Amino acid sequence: MHSTLVQPVVLAGGSGTRLWPLSTPEYPKQFRPLLGDTSTFQSTLARVTSPGLYKPPITITSAAHIQIAKQQQQAVGVKGTLIAETARRDSAAAVAVAALSAQRDDPKSLVLTLAADHVVQDNQEFNATVRAGCTAAENGSVVVFGLRPSEPKTCYGYISPGVPLDGSETVFMVDRFVEKPNPQKAIEFIRDGYLWNSGNFLFRADVMVEAFRTYAPDILAAAQFALEKSSEFEPGIWELDKSSFQKAPNISIDYAIIEKLENCAVVEGRFAWSDIGAWDAVWETLPKDSDENAYVGSAHFSKSRGCFVHSESRETMVVGMTDAIIISTNDAVLVLSKNNAQDVKKIAQLLDD
Repeated sequence: MHSTLVQPVVLAGGSGTRLWPLSTPEYPKQFRPLLGDTSTFQSTLARVTSPGLYKPPITITSAAHIQIAKQQQQAVGVKGTLIAETARRDSAAAVAVAALSAQRDDPKSLVLTLAADHVVQDNQEFNATVRAGCTAAENGSVVVFGLRPSEPKTCYGYISPGVPLDGSETVFMVDRFVEKPNPQKAIEFIRDGYLWNSGNFLFRADVMVEAFRTYAPDILAAAQFALEKSSEFEPGIWELDKSSFQKAPNISIDYAIIEKLENCAVVEGRFAWSDIGAWDAVWETLPKDSDENAYVGSAHFSKSRGCFVHSESRETMVVGMTDAIIISTNDAVLVLSKNNAQDVKKIAQLLDD
């Protein structure tokens, strides 16, 4: 049993364009109450509050959203540090900042990076999974969280587990990472025991810093200078130096570091999980009626099956529809079939141009 407290770092800088029109650049999906009264960001914060396991969280988000993050953090009674990104970058730069921040306190500090827009439906099992991965992380592996697939999804990356670590039934060395497959490959991966790649990681701060030094020194340098020149403009809220941070390449942590590592392990999470990447994923996570319809807000269904409604204020009636998605906000209405859920990003980008 490990005794080191884990440093949670919540990555809340995404734009969530596949959940337009609810998710917008001004108020992205991680701060929206997609499934109930609280946002996924708030649910993520609540997930890492066990005092015997976690340190107070660090949240890294866009400078444009730092006040939203502050308000939502206070609303759920969580005290933690907020770090404002001063340029739009992908996850690699944020993870570098996270590792460097933790290293200041303790080079061997365990860091858990979590996406703010994911849904986990069993916090107790999640915490058990974190504990299961701690020994591998303390021993120098970068640990990724993998989930047993419930169906052959093509919107997730997959992980092939290799040999078990120290006789564990849930922690394995990673044999290989595979990007989003076609439907036939996804079926084969499930048959062969592959796991979904959640994109959440547990690692020792010094191990991750050294990985950046080896594989992405330009990102490490940009993050280090941005952190060293950061300013605390409110108690507990730091703003990264813009001229330094914007020099970091715009690349994900998976491409920059994880897929190049030889010391990568995977811990199998036995909890329900979704990255809520599109509106059909939101439908999947919600309770449904006898006809597989689900809704948030106010909706009624007649002669309809497999439909989803998210309505902020309007009464919405769905009649004679199958697998339809209807999103109604104060500013826009979106109607599409579930099969086209991944196309919303293209629509949002066209409207933004």
